[in-house]
Amino acid sequence: MIVYNLKDLIAAKSLKEGRKITLDEVANAAGVNKAAMSKMANNNNYSTTTRTLDALCEYFDCKIEEIIAHKK
Repeated sequence: MIVYNLKDLIAAKSLKEGRKITLDEVANAAGVNKAAMSKMANNNNYSTTTRTLDALCEYFDCKIEEIIAHKK
């Protein structure tokens, strides 16, 4: 199963920047639908596009494997 590590990335970015970052902020900054962002963050078996993954990589300044992982 594919899982998204968005909550961990948001927590790390919040700590680094010394402020609270919300899912809404990430969605707006990355140009991702807020409902889709919520489904991804809660790992509700959501399928997304490479454009969305690319936008999240840009926002978090990370590699794709930091956003998604495969869990058995």
